[in-house]
Amino acid sequence: MSIIVNNSTPRFDRRTLMAGAIGNVLEWYDFALYGYFAPVFAATFFPSEQPSVSLLSAFGVFAIGFLARPLGALLFGYIGDTIGRREALAWSVILMAIPTVVVGLLPTYATIGIAAPLALTCCRFLQGLSVGGEFTGSVTFLVEHAAPSQRGYIGSWAGFSAQVGALLGSGVGALVASNLTDEALHQWGWRIPFLLGSLIAFVGWYLRTRIPESPAFEQVRQAGALSAAPIREVFTHQRVAIARVIGLVWLHGVGFYLLYVYLTTYLSTLTTVPLGTVLTMNTACMLLLAVFIPVMGHLSDRVGQTPLLLIGAAGLAITAYPSFVWLTSGDLPLVWAAYVWLTVLMSCYLGPFFAVVVTLFPTAQRYTGLSAGYNIAAALFGGTAPLVATLLIEWSGNILSPSLYLSLCALISLSVILTLRKAPPGHASA
Repeated sequence: MSIIVNNSTPRFDRRTLMAGAIGNVLEWYDFALYGYFAPVFAATFFPSEQPSVSLLSAFGVFAIGFLARPLGALLFGYIGDTIGRREALAWSVILMAIPTVVVGLLPTYATIGIAAPLALTCCRFLQGLSVGGEFTGSVTFLVEHAAPSQRGYIGSWAGFSAQVGALLGSGVGALVASNLTDEALHQWGWRIPFLLGSLIAFVGWYLRTRIPESPAFEQVRQAGALSAAPIREVFTHQRVAIARVIGLVWLHGVGFYLLYVYLTTYLSTLTTVPLGTVLTMNTACMLLLAVFIPVMGHLSDRVGQTPLLLIGAAGLAITAYPSFVWLTSGDLPLVWAAYVWLTVLMSCYLGPFFAVVVTLFPTAQRYTGLSAGYNIAAALFGGTAPLVATLLIEWSGNILSPSLYLSLCALISLSVILTLRKAPPGHASA
């Protein structure tokens, strides 16, 4: 690992913070919208006599975005390491905005036939390319701009903004759906939230074209030490760092998708808790996670990042199974307690996570290396977590089996944490 920037880094500018984080808001806003309106997409773009086939087709297109992420990681990683972080982030928000708006304007299957689902698939692919460089690019940009004593807190804003985007997407989707008839929603209402996404994109592009470049990248550029071939150098000289990122993201991805995407279906179908109550708990715990991530990031600047990572990973490894026992008990206070407890542990892990993964790579290959490692893990483990959990229950007949998978992933990430070099609180990792 390398020193990111010297200790004279000025106090963080709020406009730079907003510029670095706003792309994540748009990314997760779109993510939540697509999931929320999946039944609408199924009916209007993939009509079938069997509704389940239509819904599977809609989620299949959703998965295309995950497959495109590693390609986006290499594309924007190359731009970020050779031209600049700011340039890569400005283009990534544009690439996210254009297909998001196009989705809101697309004719349906009834109008243009098979061209409609093909166009939707292309849009999801382009969005996946953007996401491949957006999130990790913003993490890199934020942490490189931060003073050594603020890196945990500033880096955690990448996670905070992602949660805000998801909550915003769900909120806007719910608002539109609750104020329109089912017919109006299927005909034109679902388009409104996607078109509104262009406002977030415009603000993001405006901010990102008017902020200074990363100080760490500028130091490397002025020293004439920019990487000429960052992709080749990363996979030649940074394989250990990539493996560590994959190991750390393993718990990040599986934990998030199990607890905040899959758990809604899990609780509403396998327990007696009503769907409305489950959705309320899910929203409340996502809001709690959004608040606690920067709190834990700030705390990591005081006590060190590794201790909080250890607490989060070890806590999930040990208590995932008993927490799922409470979740499936049908006793509402116990369900709430378990969900909140798991959320606190996830925030312990995610708060310092972003600052840690940035320091695993030298500045010259950081954008490419972090993007590649993160998105490989996200595609392999994050997006597949709900499917794995469903298959485990089917194969074993044990509704608690997803908790064992979560514990296993936590143990794998814990083993990686134990290999990290410790840095004193408030200092750069080297």
